[in-house]
Amino acid sequence: MTILSRPPIARLVARSMQAGMALAAGAATRRAHARLPEYPRRTEELTVPTPYGPARVTVHRPGPGPGAGSGPPAVYVNLHGGGFVLGWTEMDDPLCRALAEEAGAVVLNVDYVVAPQHPFPAPPRQTYEVVRWVAAHGPEHGWDGSRLAVGGQSAGGALAAAAARLDLESGESLVGLQVLHYPPLDMTVPAGGKPSVIDRPLLRPWMGAVFNSSYLPDPGTRGHRLASPAGPEDPADLTGIAPALVIVAEHDILCEEGRRYARRLDGVGALAALHEVAGLDHGYDVGHDDAARETYRLIAEHVGRALPPQG
Repeated sequence: MTILSRPPIARLVARSMQAGMALAAGAATRRAHARLPEYPRRTEELTVPTPYGPARVTVHRPGPGPGAGSGPPAVYVNLHGGGFVLGWTEMDDPLCRALAEEAGAVVLNVDYVVAPQHPFPAPPRQTYEVVRWVAAHGPEHGWDGSRLAVGGQSAGGALAAAAARLDLESGESLVGLQVLHYPPLDMTVPAGGKPSVIDRPLLRPWMGAVFNSSYLPDPGTRGHRLASPAGPEDPADLTGIAPALVIVAEHDILCEEGRRYARRLDGVGALAALHEVAGLDHGYDVGHDDAARETYRLIAEHVGRALPPQG
């Protein structure tokens, strides 16, 4: 165990990272808004009440297009990355714009609670409360809550997997598709124990220590089904869980656990597809526009297939 694995130290470093991101947020947001300019930005803000505090949501509306049906569009709940610690939703602005246009869906970019202020299990529990609210409040907001997908990048992908799991366990069957984009799905293994085929992958051991110890300060929770569905401590039958598109990056230290979870889902008939992005690392879409476009179109295709237009 390194000093950064000690929860008090991890919390201090995480708060420093949050402060640094807040200082850089203005310029970073402008860069995100300028990316993929072919996808216009049609947004509004709303707040979703939850038992874990209100969740701010940016709503991305689709424009008129040939794929639109006569009824309200499907809805996609998006969960950003950031190691369960960093709360910058605008990082996913290009993705949300692309999905709104390509899938013809309303995309909700969710500012969920983060650690260390809100450690596990608050983020996954709040995420599912947001999903439940979105499913129930479609008519007044202009989307079809019965045609709902949940997806996320990195930590957001893990939260999407947890939301799909809670949906299965609740018996509500609200989620029609889960999209897990380079997610961390086995928190029982530290980042330093997850190999990559390249010498210096993006996710470094020190980052994993800070993120994991901030989000899961009690090591006994790291095998929990909502934290490590690809870990060894979750043997439950997942039959009936929402179908999943799992996307992994070849050079990512999280690649193998994504593959492992995809195999688990495939075993119960819940794998829509496993897509591997060759030659790239974790978070590749943030700085590689061509690769981002390709992946975002793939996600949109799966959303359209799982949640076809009505009417």
